[in-house]
Amino acid sequence: MSFRRLMAAILLTTVALSACASADPGTLLGKAASGNLTIGIRFDQPGLAEHTLDGRFVGFDVDVATYVARRLGVKPSNITWRETTPDTRETDLTSGTVDLVVAAYSITDQRKQLVAFAGPYFVTGQDLLVRKADPTITGPSSLDGRRLCSVPGSTAAQTVKDRFAHGVQLVEYPRYPDCVTALLAGEIDAVTTDGVILAGYVAQNPELLRLTGQPFTTERYGIGLRKGDPASQSALGNAIQRMIDSGAWQDSVRRNIGPSGYPLPEPPTVTER
Repeated sequence: MSFRRLMAAILLTTVALSACASADPGTLLGKAASGNLTIGIRFDQPGLAEHTLDGRFVGFDVDVATYVARRLGVKPSNITWRETTPDTRETDLTSGTVDLVVAAYSITDQRKQLVAFAGPYFVTGQDLLVRKADPTITGPSSLDGRRLCSVPGSTAAQTVKDRFAHGVQLVEYPRYPDCVTALLAGEIDAVTTDGVILAGYVAQNPELLRLTGQPFTTERYGIGLRKGDPASQSALGNAIQRMIDSGAWQDSVRRNIGPSGYPLPEPPTVTER
């Protein structure tokens, strides 16, 4: 790292820590000033966020959350990881159960009525996970009369029904691993959510599962926080940008998502901050 970059990094860190120290204790920066944060992540998304059998939390979302927390002055050992799901993300934030959500959380106008976002920190698109032995499903338009699985709180399956296959039969299971199990058992025909999430399940069963590889939406992942906290939102956006500029973002993407075979995107442009 050049001397100029080093000094810029030190200055940014000093500014962030100073902001935390002087922040309202009811804000995210104020919470960070205590040296502790509770962050909502998924526990069941290979490559993005998993709670492993030996008790570790690993994945790209975990790396992003750890990086931005450190930029706010919170050590990794002082992060409390709490599981959040598509059905509970907004209430987890608005109730104060978590301080942040970093959980493949797409930025949408509807969600921005309830919570605020910093980001995006990753851009992907909705795709389909199908059995490798079934060549007949090539995209969402080929799902009429088929059974499509998603999870509560996700809009992915309804998007397919509304836009591409009105005759698709929608099935919900509590978690995506439950959908994958049902797919392998032949109880459903496809699973839909973002391609980067589905790629993690392909990596676990490469001889049995495949992606159609035809994304049909654009999903911009953001860090969720409570509304009405613009200074904290700005600090998070700056932390994401710093992760990208430092190369840590690219390293984490290659390490966590690269092994799945998912096409690795370029870093996003941070617009929400």
